[in-house]
Amino acid sequence: MTSPTAPDLTARIERWPIAGTFTISRGAKTEAIVVTAELRSGVHVGRGECVPYARYGETPDGALAALEAMRAPLAAGLDRTALQATMPPGAARNALDCAFVDLQAKASGRRAWEVLGSSSPGPALTAYTISLGTPEAMAEATARAASRPLLKIKLGGDGDEARIAAVRRAAPNAELIVDANESWTPDNLARNLSACAGAGVTLVEQPLPAGRDEALAAITRPIAVCADESVHDRASLAALRGRYDAVNIKLDKTGGLTEALAMAQDAQALGLQIMVGCMVATSLAMAPAMLLTPFARFVDLDGPLLLARDRDDGLRYDGSTVYPPEPALWG
Repeated sequence: MTSPTAPDLTARIERWPIAGTFTISRGAKTEAIVVTAELRSGVHVGRGECVPYARYGETPDGALAALEAMRAPLAAGLDRTALQATMPPGAARNALDCAFVDLQAKASGRRAWEVLGSSSPGPALTAYTISLGTPEAMAEATARAASRPLLKIKLGGDGDEARIAAVRRAAPNAELIVDANESWTPDNLARNLSACAGAGVTLVEQPLPAGRDEALAAITRPIAVCADESVHDRASLAALRGRYDAVNIKLDKTGGLTEALAMAQDAQALGLQIMVGCMVATSLAMAPAMLLTPFARFVDLDGPLLLARDRDDGLRYDGSTVYPPEPALWG
């Protein structure tokens, strides 16, 4: 039986060119492949966007199929609360969860944070990402962005000592955080952390592979270490004790804003600092994550700045300051 209030679902794969090439330790790409979900109820349409990530066994086609499989549950009355137990955490649920929130906001004439009983987000300082490359190439890219107050530096294992030193010389006044994307080993962990500390780096993100990060508990960490691939939702927080000082909360990992907001509260209760992060995607993916910024010590929502073009009504960026979304975009 179809619920009389059941929204209609439309889902699709979209491709957004990247300005140049985005490179991390696992490879390079020239476009952002996203999956969007739209829920229509009467005159109101709620939207959400996700980035399926191969690192977690996700593909755009798989995410699209997972969304299409929700048509029958939606027709039977599936709502945002029931969604949390119906789909597993991940990119597909993120798109649908954020579409639900957007639809609720538009149908009620309120903003998303009011619907969720969350804090109103304000302007936030976002990191700007420097892709992995040779020390010389990274120094050149850093010099072009040296006026930005917060830079996120992608590292890749061998040669990282030279990379971070070159970056620091190119941006002597910027706060630096680095992301190793699981590329370090127990053998070079202490050396690379020391090099980062010597360069005045504030935070190192996911130095060791998830599931093989026990060495972090056996050393004195000279700077804060943040979990990314090692943490997904609330269920994964307990395993971080003694190994990490911070967590990177990404909606594509948590499976949406609903879980992400609950996770942020639990992480704070455990004494963990919070980074709100993103994949390379459009402003539609960043907009819900803005609701996490009141919790965050670090904000990394620069995805649209790395694209050749963004969506209409995209987030407003003024240098490295990103502003909350307007209703025309989301929420």
